Amino acid sequence: MSESPLRIGELARRAGVSVDTIRHYERLGLIGKAPRTSGGYRMFPPSAVDRVTLIRDAVAVGFSLRQLSTFLRARLDGRAPCRQVRAAGARILDQIDQQITTLGSTREAVRAMLADWDARLAQTPSGKPAGLLDALGARGGALASAARSNLKRPG
Repeated sequence: MSESPLRIGELARRAGVSVDTIRHYERLGLIGKAPRTSGGYRMFPPSAVDRVTLIRDAVAVGFSLRQLSTFLRARLDGRAPCRQVRAAGARILDQIDQQITTLGSTREAVRAMLADWDARLAQTPSGKPAGLLDALGARGGALASAARSNLKRPG
């Protein structure tokens, strides 16, 4: 016996995403357009759970929706995008390695900042300003620059 079609809320719940995410994936063509009931409800095939889960997991490791659209469209057209998927995965790993390096530099800069602040606080009477945030700005912005680069998401 085959499973019955799923309404959008049930699909979202089973796949662990929001209803808006399902709508977005449908608009982008990552999942097929769902037929609608006479009442206007989208009815997705049970296999859509696997597709949405695949997309969710691929995005979680760094693939973009655009990349996934390209790969999934190639599969639909009967091509095997496996080598392109592998190459994209390697680029994601390179980006992660770069982020780890940057995070290490940021960690060292924050350690130095805290040591500087500890020294300033040790020389500042209780209840008096030590100028910690002003000292942060005086560090030439290197710490803030490193921290901002950590916020960039892999493309």
